[in-house]
Amino acid sequence: MTEHHSSPAEQAGQDAGAEQTSGRLTSQSIRSFVLRQGRMSDAQHRYLDEMMPRVGLEYRPAPVDLNQVFGREAPHIVEIGFGMGQATAQIAQVRPGDDFVGIEVHAPGVGGLCKLIQEGDIPNLRIVQHDAVEVLRDMIPEGSLAGVHIYFPDPWPKKRHHKRRLVQSPFVALIASRLQPGGYLHCATDWEEYAQQMLEVLSAEPLLANTVESTEAAPGYAPKPDYRPLTKFENRGLKLGHGVWDLVFRKVAP
Repeated sequence: MTEHHSSPAEQAGQDAGAEQTSGRLTSQSIRSFVLRQGRMSDAQHRYLDEMMPRVGLEYRPAPVDLNQVFGREAPHIVEIGFGMGQATAQIAQVRPGDDFVGIEVHAPGVGGLCKLIQEGDIPNLRIVQHDAVEVLRDMIPEGSLAGVHIYFPDPWPKKRHHKRRLVQSPFVALIASRLQPGGYLHCATDWEEYAQQMLEVLSAEPLLANTVESTEAAPGYAPKPDYRPLTKFENRGLKLGHGVWDLVFRKVAP
């Protein structure tokens, strides 16, 4: 397996299938990360301090108008757990007609993406340094997103830790509620057993439909979309014969 799983912030869903309050998903019922301290370079500190006032969105428990944030009307894509941000920056550059919001809690990764935004002069990318569950629940209006990306979330390979995985039914239901009709959820993992769980969970969500027909010979995984770049860890894993599985589901009418 490859070494990198989306974010050193270790995305996870803690007690994901359990707790809700008044029908609302809470950060106690599922959390999109386990915060671990990482060493920040001087450059990451500098870019974090200089760029976040320009490209950062502060968490607030109220809906945000992304058209106003970006100063135009365009499709809005959210990426959950962007790690060090290389893939996020590349996708935003190859899709200039779309606007992207990257969510990450890990400060070195946020600083790294700030650096890439400045160096690449990327106008269609903003960052929220906060828990993705709360951001989606509180800031993103229902039916407003054209897409959501979840790339290489932590697989939590030990069976007793599976409950910590990010892609579980309550969180997928929250994502589906934020997608507009026809909007997509794109997940990728290099852990086959997690890919199987993702496929099962996404297939069970009534608001989502697989874009790939599932058969016994082809279980419903999608070809890698051209816009998702290969990471260096993914390339290393592929050379070692490790697999990568993409899943692309779209929102359907209730």
